[in-house]
Amino acid sequence: MKVMRSLLAVLILVGVGGAYALARQAPAAPAAQPQPMSFFVTSVGKGDGANLGGLAGADAHCAALAKAAGRDGGLAWRAYLSTQGAGAVSARDRIGNGPWHNFRGQVISANNGVLHGDTIEQARLGNPLGKQLALNEKGELVNGVGDKPNQHDILTGSTPDGRAYTDTADHTCNNWTSNSAGSAQVGHSDKQGGGNGSWNSTHASKGCSQENLVGTGGAGLFYCFAAK
Repeated sequence: MKVMRSLLAVLILVGVGGAYALARQAPAAPAAQPQPMSFFVTSVGKGDGANLGGLAGADAHCAALAKAAGRDGGLAWRAYLSTQGAGAVSARDRIGNGPWHNFRGQVISANNGVLHGDTIEQARLGNPLGKQLALNEKGELVNGVGDKPNQHDILTGSTPDGRAYTDTADHTCNNWTSNSAGSAQVGHSDKQGGGNGSWNSTHASKGCSQENLVGTGGAGLFYCFAAK
């Protein structure tokens, strides 16, 4: 009996030792790589109020900022902006269908429906955008409520569901070519203030000049998405 117990003990020790050795030899699982950036808030505007050079100028600004930050990834960058009038374009139709990730690789929305709350369930859940996720292309927070200066007004020219306005009022500063007359619909990158806390459609700007954009808590910034 003693011999059997001794033999069993030896076998257990050998088994444990072997398992430990195998565990030490097994290569560690590679760390998951963060998803490449496919969304950001511009760190700076064009500097000429809401005159962005139209959609083409705004798209080029997105691409230039992403490239300067070393995060362009060869992606097709699109400004989240709507236009009005003949041939109007809706911002939501310019950006593909996601998913989109910020500078840190965090998901800001799985798809276009979630981004805009297309269904009752999606609207109830909401998208996770807010101050901590709506980063610029350098990975920095955008100044919001309580910061000085507050720069959370983000140009969109869009309704809450990401579509172009169909009335006769100017919501896009003459389709992003005016730095004087007109007005621009803006959202709040931190989802704070303005009553409805909307990331893309909170209120109208005072006007289209740089001074007027700053006057309502902005800096002429806008959202950039990689159209996948």
